[in-house]
Amino acid sequence: MKTNTAAVNTERTYEGGLARTPAAPLQLERQVATCLLFEDTFYAKGATIADEIAATCKRVEVGEIARLAIKAREDFKLRHVPLFLVAQLDLRRAESPGLVSATVERVIQRADEIPELLSIIEKVNAKPLKKVLSAQVKKGLAKAFRKFGAYALAKYNRDGKIKLRDALFLCHAKPKDDEQAAVWKRLVDGTLESPDTWEVALSAGSDKKATWERLLTEKKLGYMALLMNLRNMTEANVDGTLVEAALRDGAPGSRALPFRFVSAYKSAPAYAQAISDAMLSAIDKTQTLPGMTYIVIDVSGSMDAPLSAKGTLVRLEAASALAALLRELGSTRVFTFSQNLVEVHNVRGLPMIAGVANSQEHGGTYLADALKTLFFRMPNPTRVIVVTDEQTHDGITPPPQGVRGYLVNVAPYAPGLELGRWTRVNGFSERIVDFVRWAEASEAQ
Repeated sequence: MKTNTAAVNTERTYEGGLARTPAAPLQLERQVATCLLFEDTFYAKGATIADEIAATCKRVEVGEIARLAIKAREDFKLRHVPLFLVAQLDLRRAESPGLVSATVERVIQRADEIPELLSIIEKVNAKPLKKVLSAQVKKGLAKAFRKFGAYALAKYNRDGKIKLRDALFLCHAKPKDDEQAAVWKRLVDGTLESPDTWEVALSAGSDKKATWERLLTEKKLGYMALLMNLRNMTEANVDGTLVEAALRDGAPGSRALPFRFVSAYKSAPAYAQAISDAMLSAIDKTQTLPGMTYIVIDVSGSMDAPLSAKGTLVRLEAASALAALLRELGSTRVFTFSQNLVEVHNVRGLPMIAGVANSQEHGGTYLADALKTLFFRMPNPTRVIVVTDEQTHDGITPPPQGVRGYLVNVAPYAPGLELGRWTRVNGFSERIVDFVRWAEASEAQ
């Protein structure tokens, strides 16, 4: 029997396109950057995705897990999956003493993430917390506790199976000074003053309209809280001029991701223009992308799957928001693909999202055919950026020579497409633009 034969790749996407599972570190980043932990997706259950992340962690060096946990929190701006990675890292703490504690301290950026991490560790180990809590996690939490003052601790001092006071006792943190020691004592005694937040004010029975308007006037409402509560403000008949001013004034430097504005628009269409303006002003335009960029967005049926079980935003809308962002950074043309390739009107802000969604029927996923049509009909651009969940029927076709190709993956499914000359980028944050700049600057050196 002949044995000297070429290996045949039999991996396929869920829809049958030629696929390949990447190396373990890349696969882990793919899974992490595109999932909301324990949330179901179009093709996979949330618990299955969490199990797959845990399985991939076993094939990755502990230093890489720590690096990705920090990247997921600081660059991707995710909250739960970095904590899950820390829990996986803790299972292998003997491989790199001190790495777990340093990672815990870096990843914990909000006080409520302390009890959440402990809850995840208990869930991952399937044993009572006191039996599995390691000295390294305790050390990292002790350092993390020192970051937070009275306001932050009071704001997130919520009821739950594990409370902040419980975590303080478990990690044996030492305060950095007498003032912090006094704050921690009030936390333990349950005498921390309630912060002046919208949650506290409204739960106290205050007049909703008056409360929202006071918080807006005094600039005591965080920008994310503003975006998330636009519907509540509309229902309370809050002065619209205050809301619109807060949207526009707070957008620069807000670090709000493009899809957050789309979600806000869906909940409060009355503020569509102000939200669109805010989304555009939140974009950092200091470094544009040179040349011409073609953006090609997957509008197949699976892209209509929600990002979160509790939210209304779907993957297609997150992808469209990314297109609206790229539109601001240089010369662009925007296309969609499903059954066909369709060009979208080149408009700014929220109208771009509507244009993408309504460009064609949301049917099959024929990416290779769409790209062949694009490269045949259109002049070659500087780069092509495809945004997709990668579950194509017909695989992918290579970009022309001299054209840079990026495939932005917005789903955690494994395996993904076999890419050839395409460069895969995972997630749907604005950091994708930073990656493109970095990759092209590296090529030029």
